[in-house]
Amino acid sequence: MTNSATITPPPATADAAPAGWRWAPHWVLAFVALWPAPGYAEGVMVLGALAAIVYLVWGRFRGGMRLLSLQAWALTSVLFCAYWLPQLVSSIDAVDHGRAFRESLVDLRYLPFLWLAASAVANPRGRQLTFAGLAVIVGIWTIDALAQVVTGTSPLFWSIDALKQAISGRPMCTAEQAAGLDRLGGVLGPCNRKLGVVLASLSPFALYYAGRRFGSTGWIVAAMLVGTVVLFAGSRASWITFALVLLFSGWSLLGWKKLLLVFAAGALSLVALSFVSPQVQQRVVLTAQAWTAEDAAGVDTALSGRARIWGAAACMAREHPVNGVGARGFRRAFADCDPEAGELAAWGQGPAFHAHQIVLEILSETGGIGLLLWLAGAALAWRAWRFADAPARERARPAMLALAVTVFPFNTHLAFYSTFWGGLTLLLAALYAGSLLASRRD
Repeated sequence: MTNSATITPPPATADAAPAGWRWAPHWVLAFVALWPAPGYAEGVMVLGALAAIVYLVWGRFRGGMRLLSLQAWALTSVLFCAYWLPQLVSSIDAVDHGRAFRESLVDLRYLPFLWLAASAVANPRGRQLTFAGLAVIVGIWTIDALAQVVTGTSPLFWSIDALKQAISGRPMCTAEQAAGLDRLGGVLGPCNRKLGVVLASLSPFALYYAGRRFGSTGWIVAAMLVGTVVLFAGSRASWITFALVLLFSGWSLLGWKKLLLVFAAGALSLVALSFVSPQVQQRVVLTAQAWTAEDAAGVDTALSGRARIWGAAACMAREHPVNGVGARGFRRAFADCDPEAGELAAWGQGPAFHAHQIVLEILSETGGIGLLLWLAGAALAWRAWRFADAPARERARPAMLALAVTVFPFNTHLAFYSTFWGGLTLLLAALYAGSLLASRRD
């Protein structure tokens, strides 16, 4: 007699997802495409989360296995909890208790949207549409940024700004707000200096798509175009992120000899751009200064004040070792831990807003409990990859690489508990879980 507990249902077919959820890829792509207008992107995310909740409640969760495999449901939820639970625990005695607790409650909206995002890539059709769509978005933003390099104006941002002024009478970014911000802004605008890190984190989708569609030539052309924008965007963190993407995406496609040539060409391009771009030159000089500085002050200057910020973060971790000062409480706690209190900081007036480094951010804002929960999430994500078969790894590779380079610990980072960067990171986690543990093998 067969034990009924060992019988598993047949895998869902590629088109088995309920009709209402076949639009999941469009929700994801709309969310990403609207990042230049954060308010609208947030609205799309909230509407997607509400749609997911309504559908699941209406169907009494009975269609869940047609959307995602049980393992994908579990991994998506666990990765969210590894991000959210530290935030909740840190709010208990946070320096800004009200804000920390409010933010932890508001961030619950991410969970149903992550289920929606994971379901978008859980079948071949949705995965192809989502990953190709992300590649197209990266390509469009890259071409737009290159147009700004040549003409001085981003056509996409100019159009968005003109539309905003026609609707509200106010620009996306005033001249006063843009003063002193000298990095290439592209579609995100002159007031938003995230273009480099955003393109670097999303570049695996473009490079893998170009490599699969056009072979090594396509990969090299895509790498050259995206890499040029990343260099002009001026963020050294994005340079490291993109270098990791080139290394891990190009290794199997090009081989190590051709990949070394790619890196050599990139180094030469960096040197050449340092002669024509003051922003690139400044970053190169500061980076070189970090190796030649004779004292801590010189190193801190080379790191744009990061050493001072990291010293304050270490102080917060020592003073609040259990659950930190509270998610997004760094700026409130900075004055009490500033190692150079009273002196003008490299970034100007005011406190530092976050630790600029993922491990220090977790330790300072969520403490040891937060770090343990983040490590548990990372371990489960790695375990899922380790025990997945070759086809599963292949289909999840772009999302895996994008997530891995975004949270790479030996780099500087944006604030993971901010709305923008936290949303980007959680989206990548959902795309990874949904594509790796898809509802069927394909």
